Amino acid sequence: MNIKAKAIKGAFWSAIQGWGGQIGSLVVFLVLTRLLAPEDFGLVALANVFMAFMQIFLDGGFAQALIQRQELETEHLDTAFWTNLGIGILLSAIGITTASLVAEFFSQPKLAPVIQGFSILFTITSFRGVQQAFLERQFAYKAIAARSLIGTFIGGLVGIVLALRGFGVWSLVIQQLVAELVGTIVLWGASEWRPQLKFSSKHFQHLFGFGINVLGFNFLGFINNRADDLLIGYYLGSVALGYYAIAYRVLTIMTQLLVNTTTQVALPTFSRLQTEPDRFRNAFYRVTQITSAIAFPIFLGIFTVAPEIVKVLFGEQWLPSVPVLQVLAFVGLLRAVTYFKGSVFMALGKPSWKLWLNLLSAGLNLIGFFIAVRWGIVAVAYAYLIRACIVFPISQQAISRLIHIPFLEYLRQFVTPFLSSLAMAVAILGIKQIFGGFLNSLILLLISAIVGAIVYGLSIYCFDRQFWQKLKELLGLVLSISKR
Repeated sequence: MNIKAKAIKGAFWSAIQGWGGQIGSLVVFLVLTRLLAPEDFGLVALANVFMAFMQIFLDGGFAQALIQRQELETEHLDTAFWTNLGIGILLSAIGITTASLVAEFFSQPKLAPVIQGFSILFTITSFRGVQQAFLERQFAYKAIAARSLIGTFIGGLVGIVLALRGFGVWSLVIQQLVAELVGTIVLWGASEWRPQLKFSSKHFQHLFGFGINVLGFNFLGFINNRADDLLIGYYLGSVALGYYAIAYRVLTIMTQLLVNTTTQVALPTFSRLQTEPDRFRNAFYRVTQITSAIAFPIFLGIFTVAPEIVKVLFGEQWLPSVPVLQVLAFVGLLRAVTYFKGSVFMALGKPSWKLWLNLLSAGLNLIGFFIAVRWGIVAVAYAYLIRACIVFPISQQAISRLIHIPFLEYLRQFVTPFLSSLAMAVAILGIKQIFGGFLNSLILLLISAIVGAIVYGLSIYCFDRQFWQKLKELLGLVLSISKR
């Protein structure tokens, strides 16, 4: 199977993994939003801030270094595994012993036991990283999808039962522990590699040289993705953070479903093409354009029907999240067209470039969030969007230097998806204006989705027949590969 077929097959199974996993976790998430008050949900968001910070140090970039290397020796795998395991155990111990200090910092006594429960995840996760990297190098995304789906199903089932029995926040903690444990067991069953009692300082240096940059921009990524939660929780309290977290959770789920699926396959695909600049450039064009064709209508659709989404999925108690969700929808648009840039830097051995871009983003986020938080959670969302608009052209200029893509030529590929999505949004707003007064939110949401999909498809067909044909060919190829 050639690399194009491998990549598309990988993307198919990665999509199965992403959609199945996210749908399973979404079910638990929706149950919890019905059972928990905004204050309780803000408590979970605060715990996730601490967990995300600790998670930075678990991998150290070794998994991505294993995927990126052209020549991989067994000593690389063994060294990475034992390093990850040692770090995972250490992080679990740190999380358990320092949880009370974190709870005291946020003036939330109930936070300490939640953090202690979540901290067990570090040890469990440390068993998984190298095995998953090994399978990703082989494009074995079917096995990875099985791991995710089985773990999510069993963990989700446990979480829902506990939530219905009144366990509240703990249903989410236990759900994640069970899902990760089951998924790790499945992954080990699917992989033929087993660690040996070996550790090579030479191979550690190979991985560390690449991984230290990954560790650095993972830290900056934490600031980019969690500084808002930290400042909102500290200055505005857990109730405001709960409303913000709901909106951000929707953005995260959509990003993982629509963008992370192909991003996961992009790094090994680009790495194989790093010595073929023309094929590399064409692959980058194709994957970015196809992703935008899916992501643009989704995020513009979220903007137009945000009130109905919140009412139907979460209940009216979460309506203060609506304006935050509408602003973050435009952040999703920019994410969709920039996510693959990180894979380009990694595949071409330039993680330091991504590090500097993340440093810029982190600095702008800290400044913007700190200024905006005094005006509330909507202002924080606008600060997020402004930062994304500033960094977008700068990051594309860096990509142009590496793979020689003119900026205007890069933007031209988004014209058809954007105009078609705009036509779709206008149609949906018209539907809401006509029928919004006498239809309930669920019916209005369904009608809007159907009309929006039809208008979007017809718009692409009218604006760009060639692009329409590309989408049909890609769909046919995915369907044929999925049957193998």
